[in-house]
Amino acid sequence: MVKKIASWSGMLGTALFVCSFTINGLLRPDYNPMQRYISELSIGQQGWIQIVSFMFLGISIMLFSLGIKSVFSAGNASRTAAVLFMIIGISYFLSGPFITDPQAMFDNQQTVHGIIHGVLGAIVFTLSAVSCFVLWRRFRIDKDWKSLSAFSFIAGIAMSVLIVLMKIGQLQTGLLHDWAGAIQRCCLLISYVWIFIISFKMKAHL
Repeated sequence: MVKKIASWSGMLGTALFVCSFTINGLLRPDYNPMQRYISELSIGQQGWIQIVSFMFLGISIMLFSLGIKSVFSAGNASRTAAVLFMIIGISYFLSGPFITDPQAMFDNQQTVHGIIHGVLGAIVFTLSAVSCFVLWRRFRIDKDWKSLSAFSFIAGIAMSVLIVLMKIGQLQTGLLHDWAGAIQRCCLLISYVWIFIISFKMKAHL
């Protein structure tokens, strides 16, 4: 039962979150998704939609982490991955009520709730990349999951590079700054696709 709930949570949570921020961003005439961060959708009268989306995704990933713990019950890498996903889920959940400041990321927040959101965001991005490498270590020695080992490693590298590009874009004006929203979305989409695939494979092994 835990594996079934976890697999569906991983798939539905990530898919619905992507649909939510995509549709919500397109419906706002003053919002440019290529330039602005997803968290900024939490600001304004329609902000409650993104807030709820963050909280729903957080719960989904927390449930997904229980599935990781159940499927991979042995090995340090497996236990570490479950803990990482639980922390990621909690951070997503808290990112909802602790709203970001406009045009802010990680360490340039101004308000208390913005600073907390920035810290939570840094945790999510960092641990999402780290979790790829942690599970890569497990997948490469597990015959049932070895098919995901290469993708996990590549996903971790790609996310790490995109996080660095986001940081550079945050510190200086130019092309990376103007495409900050697109870079962030690419980074998160890699993470969500990875989680979705693991969830789908988890479901297939029920």
